[in-house]
Amino acid sequence: MPWIDVCGADDLEEEGGLRFDHAGKTFAIFRNHQDQYYCTDGLCTHENIHLADGLVMENTVECPKHASVFDFTTGEVETPPACDNLRTYAVKVEGGRVIIDV
Repeated sequence: MPWIDVCGADDLEEEGGLRFDHAGKTFAIFRNHQDQYYCTDGLCTHENIHLADGLVMENTVECPKHASVFDFTTGEVETPPACDNLRTYAVKVEGGRVIIDV
C-alpha cells in the first residue's frame, strides 16, 4: 500500500496518542517526549481496547482498561495481562504532516 497522510504533526501532543482508522483497520499514532512519531496496531492485544486513549509516557503506552504497557517503538508488550506484541508501521513527517506506511 502507499504511504497514507494521517494528520498534522502538531495535531499530536508531546507524549500523546491519536486513533486513526483506515481500510477497516485501527492504528495508533504516538508522539514521544523527544518529538518522534510512531505507529502501531490501534487495539490492545489483550481485549481490543483503543490504545490511543491510553497513558503515553516516553516510549510506552498503557492500555486504559487493564494497564498492559507496550513499547510503541518496537510493539513489545512490557507488562501483562497482554501477551502478544503489537505490529509497528513505518512513520515519516513531511511538510508538517505525519505519514504512515501500512
